[in-house]
Amino acid sequence: MDKHRFFANCPKNMGELSAIEIEGLGGTDIKTAPAGVSFSGSLETAYRMLIWSRISGRLFMEFSNFEADSPDDIYNNTGKIDWQLEMGLDTTFSISCDLINSTTANHPNFASQRVKDAIVDQFRDRTGSRPSVDAGDPDLRIHILLKQNTGTISIELSGNSLHKRGYRSTGGPATLKENLAAALLIRSGWKEIAADGGSFLDLFCGSGTLPIEAALIAGDIAPVLISGSHGPVGWHKHDKILWDSLIKEAEERKERGKAKIPSIVGWDNNKGAVSAAIANVEKAGLTHIVHIEKRDIARFGEYNAKPGLILSNPPYGERMGEIEELFPLYQTIGKRLTMDFKGWKAAILSGNNQLSRAIGLKPDKVNRVLNGKIECTLAAYSIYSDKERSRIKEEVISKNKEKKPLSPGAEMFANRLKKNLKRVNKWAREKDISCYRIYDADMPEYSAAIDFYEGKWINVQEYAAPKEIEVEKTKKHLQELLDGLIYTLDLHKKQVYVKTRRHQYGPNQYEIISRKGEKQEIYENGKKFLVNFSDYLDTGIFLDHRTTREIIGDLSKNGDFLNLFAYTGTASVYAAAGGAISTTSIDNSNTYTDWAKENMEINGFTGDNHRFIREDCFKWLNTDKSRYNLIFLDPPTFSNSKGAERTLDIQKDHVELIKKCVNRLKPKGILIFSTNFRKFKIDIESLTDLQINDITEETIPVDFERNKKIHYCWNIKRKNNGR
Repeated sequence: MDKHRFFANCPKNMGELSAIEIEGLGGTDIKTAPAGVSFSGSLETAYRMLIWSRISGRLFMEFSNFEADSPDDIYNNTGKIDWQLEMGLDTTFSISCDLINSTTANHPNFASQRVKDAIVDQFRDRTGSRPSVDAGDPDLRIHILLKQNTGTISIELSGNSLHKRGYRSTGGPATLKENLAAALLIRSGWKEIAADGGSFLDLFCGSGTLPIEAALIAGDIAPVLISGSHGPVGWHKHDKILWDSLIKEAEERKERGKAKIPSIVGWDNNKGAVSAAIANVEKAGLTHIVHIEKRDIARFGEYNAKPGLILSNPPYGERMGEIEELFPLYQTIGKRLTMDFKGWKAAILSGNNQLSRAIGLKPDKVNRVLNGKIECTLAAYSIYSDKERSRIKEEVISKNKEKKPLSPGAEMFANRLKKNLKRVNKWAREKDISCYRIYDADMPEYSAAIDFYEGKWINVQEYAAPKEIEVEKTKKHLQELLDGLIYTLDLHKKQVYVKTRRHQYGPNQYEIISRKGEKQEIYENGKKFLVNFSDYLDTGIFLDHRTTREIIGDLSKNGDFLNLFAYTGTASVYAAAGGAISTTSIDNSNTYTDWAKENMEINGFTGDNHRFIREDCFKWLNTDKSRYNLIFLDPPTFSNSKGAERTLDIQKDHVELIKKCVNRLKPKGILIFSTNFRKFKIDIESLTDLQINDITEETIPVDFERNKKIHYCWNIKRKNNGR
């Protein structure tokens, strides 16, 4: 089958979860963003998405990608598509548009009009007639995306959003969308719990969305069988035979799966919500499978169903008075979970951190979620039974009293680590630093960098051994390192993430190594950042630049800040917190541009004065004419990544890059230039018109003092800086 390029949007911060789903449905060449996934696949892949996707909202099939420097480019490139192959004169159509940092069109309606004109003119030229526009219920939906100055024209195969399953007739103002509910269930481990026969309970079921979605997942029931969609029937290339065969397969799976659905129950104290939930369950065809009842969580005793998952979206109020009134409710949630649900897993969605803390339980993990426009957290808890708690306590006592003796090598490493910890832990406590390096290849045979995050997570980056070192010997040393590490810090192995750092070149320099998509929130100098320990070699924050970021914060007040090769935007957060009037973050990766935006948002920095641009930095410097008070330039050592205007070699290209940046500085502006290329030599002779101060020593934090070449850093200005 022919391959096509698709884009599926999804709830924000669920991009990695959606990518896993798409991969399971046959998608390839997957690229993720927090709120969507692009991928390649056949028409069958697209149909499986329309039938089975639980997380996606809308599915777009891309037809054309083009440079869109003017409105005429939109018209001309739309006209290059043979629209008679996609639709007929009797086909009604609509056009939607999204603008992202684009100067091609100043309003979505204008861009949509140019697409419409091109389609209509093509039909008129060929047939003398034209198809009609129907903005409400068209046969075919056409979409144009203008991102920066690149245009993408697609058709929307999903028609109505896939989250509209069709079973929900009513819902309150805080009702979860169906696809967000499904994503929360999957994120909370419901698939695995259901497969093991575990029960599901929603303590605040509202209109029943979570219990219904839980039943669809547990019963292997395709969402399309509930919505009744017939696929993209308004599209001329719709393959009805293929669609019908896949629907038949879904119906067969439904019949087999319904018999395996475990106990699924929803409670609510509101009579109207219970009535609505019961009606929705019936409409979904799940009567006698999903049980809904009116019950107040403050008035129940021990629950006798097989332990499984509790997932709830309790009320979280909007105004301070409402929030204060809800504290007793959240305290009751914590009390009831502890007393009556021993052996269960629980996950609570809340739009207020104070209320979440009122539960009084320590979460296993916390994920950020956007419910409509409300920023929420999904906190996951393990509610241990008395037997489990006793076993864990015994294990801890046993572990503390009778730790297995370490091998000589592991003990040698442990002794070195203890020495490091004695020095660096005291410094970290005094400076209130919660993420720092505790070991950096201090001993040649244990060649790794080890970073400690928030007292909970350890990130181990093993340096690749020389080829002449035997593989078995390398494995032995790594195991000794891990044994000594876990023994010394009294950790569980699940808290330790291990990767091997090799020389990375070209598009693989930030290669994805997993797709768990779990980000954790960490703190640095009162600022919040999201890190990912599993999916990439680097976590999303360079701890060695902690002091550099502080300098940037100090220099940013009342100025315009530019962050080139911005990665996850940590420097931009410091600049905004330091009082920058504006920040501009440029990176050639969609993933990191979106991640930078997330980091800014969780620190409260939103609005048009904070820009995030996905662009090759060389190309952008050649076209942008803006001026900045402060620029941070921290490029990779080498890159020939896809979409870049040219190959980057920092040793060869740094003079050109520095000069381009200085040309973007305002009078008295400052450039902070940094590189982690250990063999780097700055070419002072080619930069004689600049005042260059080496600030490397003052930017190396205490926890990186052993490795003076972790990075180099310079403060650069024009010599005649008043002009």
